[in-house]
Amino acid sequence: MALAQKIIIADDHPLFRAALQQAVKQVAPEAEIVEADSMEAVQNAASDHPDADLILLDLHMPGAHGFSGLVFLRGQCPGIPVIVVSGTEEPLVIQRAIDFGSSGFIPKSSSLDTIASAIEEVLNGEVWLPPEIADTLSEISEEQARFAEALSTLTPQQFRVLNMLTEGLLNKQIAYELNVSEATIKAHVTAILRKLGVHSRTQAVIAAKQLEIDPPKITE
Repeated sequence: MALAQKIIIADDHPLFRAALQQAVKQVAPEAEIVEADSMEAVQNAASDHPDADLILLDLHMPGAHGFSGLVFLRGQCPGIPVIVVSGTEEPLVIQRAIDFGSSGFIPKSSSLDTIASAIEEVLNGEVWLPPEIADTLSEISEEQARFAEALSTLTPQQFRVLNMLTEGLLNKQIAYELNVSEATIKAHVTAILRKLGVHSRTQAVIAAKQLEIDPPKITE
């Protein structure tokens, strides 16, 4: 690959970020790498580097619930392909990642050579999936597709507020965490409900939970 690339690596585990860097360097030795360890950090990185060629995204990062981070990034920066890199390897999760706009899905158990091959394929405009599950996938439901489309229209601050609602925080607590007034949070919540097409905070949280997935099991 002759041209230098700019790649955002978003994972909250430093050791795995280092492994992904190693895989990237196999494909694009001159690549500029931008690291992010939370959903807010990857949002900022994508905003600061709109010319990025690729985002490598861990699904289980602080500030995101399940596929919400992927859906949000696809809405905010549709020009940057995203590869999901996850310890969760169920075919249904992989299918949903593709349905929600990912250009690939790399299981964290993959070898460095496999990760490098996947990155190279996506940089060349292809979609990469683990070969063993590529033929077993099914379609997303219409309801999930509609919600994903609506979620992608949220602003970064609205996305943060929705995640905090999902965590059960009250307006007052969210206002404190984001260092804004409670009235501002109420305005955000009103906008979120309108964009998602729901009538209450509870409905918004239930809708958001459609995108949740179980975290990968940690093996000793």
